[in-house]
Amino acid sequence: MKNTIIDTNFNFPGQTQVYKGKVREVYHLENDLLVMIATDRLSAFDVVMPKGIPYKGQILNQIATQMMAATIDIVPNWLEATPDPNVAVGKKCEPFKVEMVIRGYLSGHAARQYKAGKRMLCGVSMPEGMKENDKFPTPIITPATKAEMGDHDEDISKEDILKKGIVSKDDYELLEDYTKKLFQRGSEIATSHGLILVDTKYEFGKTTDGEIVLIDEIHTPDSSRYFYAEGYKERQEKGEVQKQLSKEFVRQWLIQNDFQGLEGQKVPEMSDDYIATVSERYIELYEKITGFPFEKADVSNIEKRIESNVLDYLKHRRK
Repeated sequence: MKNTIIDTNFNFPGQTQVYKGKVREVYHLENDLLVMIATDRLSAFDVVMPKGIPYKGQILNQIATQMMAATIDIVPNWLEATPDPNVAVGKKCEPFKVEMVIRGYLSGHAARQYKAGKRMLCGVSMPEGMKENDKFPTPIITPATKAEMGDHDEDISKEDILKKGIVSKDDYELLEDYTKKLFQRGSEIATSHGLILVDTKYEFGKTTDGEIVLIDEIHTPDSSRYFYAEGYKERQEKGEVQKQLSKEFVRQWLIQNDFQGLEGQKVPEMSDDYIATVSERYIELYEKITGFPFEKADVSNIEKRIESNVLDYLKHRRK
């Protein structure tokens, strides 16, 4: 698909290094400034798919931007500006080496573990007698950390995080508090738009001044799972699959096509028609979760557009 941005190779003024993640590329500039570009890459099961999804980067960036603004009263964040639909600029932070995953419902990874007979996840017990997609009595925090080798996320308990000294006790308890409050706010926003925020993850970092701030994305379809509120109870009672807006539908399609990111498995071919369907689902989620119509950015030359907008922003910022 020519109207997507899969890879970038910019050289901004004062650039010192570039980090390329699964879907985002982060340009480090002088004076602790970061330029984060949301590409149209799609990852599932920790594997980046060969083709990009039109407008996905713009959608992720703009949802995250709006959600950062909607939660700034709860926790400070890294964001300074969004000079382009696919770009966020902000202050450099030292990321905590844990992702704060919070689950309100027995879905996704938790449901797969539960189905396998496990009743403990990251040191947190899950009640007996639950069905997939049932609501937990209270949301549970199930942290994840990056494996020492590779990009795979690994479950980890609070006890192990503290025992291994990955995060200090005081800092971790603040991260827990922020996570619960952010999930509550995210749930309220979702409810107001006819959705249920099922689960999500938050990432935090410390500024050079030692302040804990929210970083990366928040409440996007890549970091969160959403159900439609209408018909949720009826579907649960009948044992039907929940209607959802998240990346889970891509994971399910991959599973049906014999791919779960395991060794020796080949990524199935995604047709242009299927990719267009995924793009439409991302646009639908943007409109549902934000309550605003999605305005497609000019994609005739995305690289040139991004470079021009970032250079213009940096030029005016220095004045």
